[in-house]
Amino acid sequence: MTSHPDTRSARWTAAAAVVTSGILLSGCSSSDGTGSTDTDARARSGGTLTFAVGSDAGCVDPQQVGSNDSIYSLRQVVDSLTDQDPRTGKIVPWLAKSWDISSDTKTFTFHLRSGVTFSDGSPLTAQVVKDNFDAVPKLGALATLAQGYLSGVQSTTVVDSSTVRVTFKQPNAQFLQATSTHSLGIESSASVKRSPQEKCSKGVVGSGPFTLANYVQNRSVTLSKRAKYAWGSSLWAKKGEAYLDKLVFKVVPEAGVRSGSLQSGQVDAVGSVGKADETALKGGAVNLQRRANPGVVFNLGLNNARPLLKDAKVRQALRLAVDRQQIVDAVFPTGTEPATSVLAHTTPNYADLGSDLSFDAAKARSLLDAAGWKTGGDGVRSKGGKKLRLTVKWFANAATNQPALELIQQQLKAVGVDVVLKQLQITQFAPTLQSGDFDAVWGNVTRADPDILRSSYSTELANFYHLPASPLDAALNQQAATADPGKRGQLVKKAQELLVQKAYVIPVVELETQLGVAKKVHNLDFDASSRIQLHDTWIG
Repeated sequence: MTSHPDTRSARWTAAAAVVTSGILLSGCSSSDGTGSTDTDARARSGGTLTFAVGSDAGCVDPQQVGSNDSIYSLRQVVDSLTDQDPRTGKIVPWLAKSWDISSDTKTFTFHLRSGVTFSDGSPLTAQVVKDNFDAVPKLGALATLAQGYLSGVQSTTVVDSSTVRVTFKQPNAQFLQATSTHSLGIESSASVKRSPQEKCSKGVVGSGPFTLANYVQNRSVTLSKRAKYAWGSSLWAKKGEAYLDKLVFKVVPEAGVRSGSLQSGQVDAVGSVGKADETALKGGAVNLQRRANPGVVFNLGLNNARPLLKDAKVRQALRLAVDRQQIVDAVFPTGTEPATSVLAHTTPNYADLGSDLSFDAAKARSLLDAAGWKTGGDGVRSKGGKKLRLTVKWFANAATNQPALELIQQQLKAVGVDVVLKQLQITQFAPTLQSGDFDAVWGNVTRADPDILRSSYSTELANFYHLPASPLDAALNQQAATADPGKRGQLVKKAQELLVQKAYVIPVVELETQLGVAKKVHNLDFDASSRIQLHDTWIG
């Protein structure tokens, strides 16, 4: 049994080093590239921070949402068992003061802090953690991230009131990092018993530094400071309560309107700053803060069960026909990188597969010719009386989505593929994946652990993209069961190679999170997943 956090075996120290090597490629930065933290004697309590986001997921349960715009607010409501240092990747204490991991990485025992309470007054106990983890698999389609993190659980056991043990059927190297995510944020037992629908509409009872005061779907989320809060993450500079009295997250879909509101002082911070607004914001009393998101890059997620897309030559042609650098240069903010794998370069165990993702329209045409697709008079290929047509469904939660897809549409048209773009609301993302009613969807998934590949693409889990059973499954399962960091890295690389070379998914561009923050706002910092933590934030 390995004890944490006081002592670590050489194996786990090496694992931390692997994580560090990924995270250090991108740090929290402001417009001048320096760190954004500046806690000092000037820090003062009070005030309201107003933050404009582009969309609303239609749900205020952190365990059920995956959209950054919603996570920004809901992360403040729940605490997690652990936290992850964005600068080193190290897992550190939060609600759990320490933990033990068995040598086969099947069993994780967490020792909880004393004195923690939820906003309904109930205490944090081992039974509460068990209630949360037992309930997650029943949450449904919106909770795919949380369900993936807990897949393969054999039991969650209350050892005593402050000790909880989670045992998996197979070795599970990813689980410790999973406990640092918002998706496994801990809710009170009474909150856990609410229906998934009720939690989505009315919110949850957390132990976090803020509580949900009001939610108006597609308009705003308002949070209030939790009085007598005293159990923050060990990463936070301030002890006790948060500085700010209130947080207001306004839904403002238009990027230009968000930026204009920041310039005029109507809001204090905005998400998803687009390329078109960078220059104007740099000229005012605003800092631009950016960090590359780890996890699965923005991609065309293909429905591999569609007859058209069952043909590897067609999928590979799509991969070759996308000019990623052109899309980055034309659409995305400064610092954005074209995809060089299905994982972003800030993800632990990322492998550079840039040569497989190079632009080659001539080779794409050759592959389509070989697959029997002939170009018609309108420039669109056809075979057996059917057009080579794909409908790509996308969601209005980022200003870059539409222009990026319109460029992809042009690039694919140049090789004879007709792309139809269909916009949906972000609330339709999970139902769309669950229904399988799509040729392709545009999206990404953020997580600072390569097991996100298993959650997204294993045929033994949700398999929303309908991949066929293949050697990919073995690579994904084995990396999750491998404690040795070197061996795990090799398996993760193999999984990336299979996904890219077989073109089960078409990676396009890494997500670079760029926020606009008024200069009067201090310590609005990124966490390890490039979301935000607002406990240490103050205005002055």
